[in-house]
Amino acid sequence: MEVAIRAVAPGDENDLARIQTESWRAAFAEILDAETLSRCTDLGRATEMYRRLLEEKRGNGYLLTLDGAPHAIAWWDAARDEEMAGKAELICIHSLPDHWRMGCGTKLMQRVLSDAAARDWEEIMLWVFAENRRARAFYEKLGFHADGHTKDRLGAAELCYVKRLAAGKKTE
Repeated sequence: MEVAIRAVAPGDENDLARIQTESWRAAFAEILDAETLSRCTDLGRATEMYRRLLEEKRGNGYLLTLDGAPHAIAWWDAARDEEMAGKAELICIHSLPDHWRMGCGTKLMQRVLSDAAARDWEEIMLWVFAENRRARAFYEKLGFHADGHTKDRLGAAELCYVKRLAAGKKTE
């Protein structure tokens, strides 16, 4: 399979929303209640969110394709939570479930980490549902660790994971 990663562009909102909502349905069915999951996987809402992000040029989004077909997405920016100021934040990384555990997420994450370090960030953080053991194992394999911060989101506990970046210097 040919894997390619590129920065997102206006017009990608439908693919971004489809990948995110399909990934959420598969990954969070046992974590979120059905009503919350349904609301969070509304394709129209997700498409509009990505359209706004692309129009406003907010953050750094990537689209990974397999043999030319959209398969995975990632998005990062400066941390959104005040207590995490000075860190980059991986806001999302999602892939279609039919190719989970085949290395696409790792390739996409390597691109995010490389780009964040190249932009002089010292640390990157993310929030992950405590019950999402598959994702937590993925992040830990890539050098992330829980830092002790927790919060409730959508009725489920989230843990903050952090990772030092190789060449970063940014403090925002």
